[in-house]
Amino acid sequence: MQQIFNFLIRHKNTLLFLLLLFLSVLFTVQSHSYHKSKFINSANFLTGGVYNWVNDIDEYFNLKEYNNRLVEENKYLRSRLGELNAESSDTIYQDTSSFDNPYKFISAKVIRNQFSNIDNYILINKGKKDSVHNDLGVITSRGIVGIVEESSNNFSRVISILNTNSSISVQLKNTNHFGSLVWNGKDPNIVQLEEVPRLAPVHKGDTITTDGRSYIFPKGIPVGVVDDFELDVNQSYYKIDVRLFNDMTNIGYVYIIDNQNLEELKSLEKEENE
Repeated sequence: MQQIFNFLIRHKNTLLFLLLLFLSVLFTVQSHSYHKSKFINSANFLTGGVYNWVNDIDEYFNLKEYNNRLVEENKYLRSRLGELNAESSDTIYQDTSSFDNPYKFISAKVIRNQFSNIDNYILINKGKKDSVHNDLGVITSRGIVGIVEESSNNFSRVISILNTNSSISVQLKNTNHFGSLVWNGKDPNIVQLEEVPRLAPVHKGDTITTDGRSYIFPKGIPVGVVDDFELDVNQSYYKIDVRLFNDMTNIGYVYIIDNQNLEELKSLEKEENE
């Protein structure tokens, strides 16, 4: 203990300087948006590099599971393709590659996934240089994951649906009654659907999908199924527990959805509100 005190006394000037330097940098970052954004980008770059290295090791030991997921996804896509071909067998073939599609999909790898906190985030290995920016939806082949909140050049931070600040517009697939998808911070497999009116016919096992009202997610992306429900104290709206299709504790690869018409839609919506 005496040696520690002697060390502090001998280097008191240096330690004081480092403390003041740290405080000055902290206050500068907090009080200036430009410095704050640069600091966040630098922090994302450093932490992203570390998590990327750790994730590469983890991915090596889980290659079999990732391959199984890809097999299941390919099976589903082939099944859907067969259904579409059967539905259009009596129609004239058209080259769908010429159709205007406002949604661009960008693949990415999850290098850090939080799910045990109240407010969880996911770090992915795509950033601004890959045309990834804030307010882009993130999904897997099984369902929604979250929304991009912040991007650096090489990495992006995603607000997970397992975050109490997350709110996503979804609907009952069979009836189109819609509400807000939130999370109460408890079970990572169960999220909550609020503001669905009591007139809606709700049953256990009903499928929940995105409703397309937010412009971030296309309509019809799977979310989960109704696990349980009850009317609120005012008997006006349902409180619905939704069991997610995604296993949010085990996500390897994701797709980022970029709505190419998003800025135009926001601009029109702003004009309507003025």
